[in-house]
Amino acid sequence: MRESLFNILAARRAMTGLAVLDLYAGSGALGLEALSRGAAAALFVESDQRTAAVLTRNIEALGLAGATLRRGAVAAVLAGGTASPFDLILADPPYDVSCAEIEAVLAALDSHGWVHQATVAVVERPATGAALTWPAGWSVWPERVYGDTRLELADRS
Repeated sequence: MRESLFNILAARRAMTGLAVLDLYAGSGALGLEALSRGAAAALFVESDQRTAAVLTRNIEALGLAGATLRRGAVAAVLAGGTASPFDLILADPPYDVSCAEIEAVLAALDSHGWVHQATVAVVERPATGAALTWPAGWSVWPERVYGDTRLELADRS
């Protein structure tokens, strides 16, 4: 699924030089893949201490420049705002995170300066769950389903 996702993204935009925000980062697989494909920087947001420790080891093992980890709940980190917006947002929330919570995260990205007019966002969700309602100003791409996983993508263009 990861390869398919990055092929979809590459068809629309080069990864080189992008600033990436990896929410609910887990092991960091998505953000690390973006860095390995030429992204300039990736900010990983992970709330679980043990998972964050695994992510730290993964970052160190790969030796990819530009990786930063911020520990904390996604909503709390987003509420703090950012100095500059991101080009690509990757969100892989646990499957038990509600649609409403993810929609609140999408709204927070807008309201706290995390996105700009060309930002692309990807949300990985269970294939059986309800589709997200994206905030105004997002253009929704056709969803992709891979087994029990659905990718929902949108951009601000």
